[in-house]
Amino acid sequence: MPQNVLYLVVLPVVHLGTLNFGYTEQILTLLPERLLATEFLPEEVDKYIQTFAVRAERYLTGGQSEGFSFEKEATKDGRIRVRVVQNVG
Repeated sequence: MPQNVLYLVVLPVVHLGTLNFGYTEQILTLLPERLLATEFLPEEVDKYIQTFAVRAERYLTGGQSEGFSFEKEATKDGRIRVRVVQNVG
């Protein structure tokens, strides 16, 4: 089964448009580069994985995307990167 290897990233977004000026939020996304992955604290990583997994199952699975799996990768300083494997068909 073909796969895409991606990494979980948390990005802050600050809206500059006149309608939502100043509105700020965080988004979860996936990027193909490990060096750009968010390095999570051990006590917060499971919540981010669960949040992404629930939404990915509901909104990102279907068509050629058959599902996602999540693997934790420890860094030298004790933080955790999340490697996400997207199964495609």
